[in-house]
Amino acid sequence: MEKTLLIIKPGAIQRELIGEIITRFERKGLQLCGIKMIQLDDKILSEHYAHLSHLPFFGRIKRSMMACPVIVCCWAGADAVNVVRNMTGKTNGREAVAGTIRGDFSVSVQENIVHSSDSVENAKTELARFFRPDEILHFTTNNNNFIYAEDEQISNV
Repeated sequence: MEKTLLIIKPGAIQRELIGEIITRFERKGLQLCGIKMIQLDDKILSEHYAHLSHLPFFGRIKRSMMACPVIVCCWAGADAVNVVRNMTGKTNGREAVAGTIRGDFSVSVQENIVHSSDSVENAKTELARFFRPDEILHFTTNNNNFIYAEDEQISNV
C-alpha cells in the first residue's frame, strides 16, 4: 500500500483541531503508521520548502511553521497520496470546497491547517525527512474486509 506524509500545522495545533483532522483520515479508512509531535527548525524547513526559497514569502512561511510544534503523520492505504490530497482540499483555504479540511477550517493560503505530499515520489522523500525507518510501523488491521474489496486488501503495510 502507498504511504504519504501529512503535517498538522501550528495553526491547527493552536486551534485544537488535531483530533478532528486525525479522525477524518481514520474514518476514511486510511491507516496511521507513524505519528509524532516535533518542533521544526530553520534547517529542516529550508530543506522542506526549498522549492519556495526564491519567493518573497519564504521567511514568513518558515516563521509560521516554527510558531509551535507540529504533528507529522504517515498515512497508508490504496492511492493514499491522492486520497489525502483530495481530503485536504486546495492550498488556498478560500478556494477549498466545503467538506475538505482546508474548506472547513481555513480561509488562508498560508495558514491552511495541513501540509500533504503532492506525489508518490515526494511522499517518499518527505517521509524520510521526518521519520526514521523504525518510526513507521507495518501491521495489518482487522477491518480490511470492511474497507477494501478482496483485490485491494492492505497486507503488511
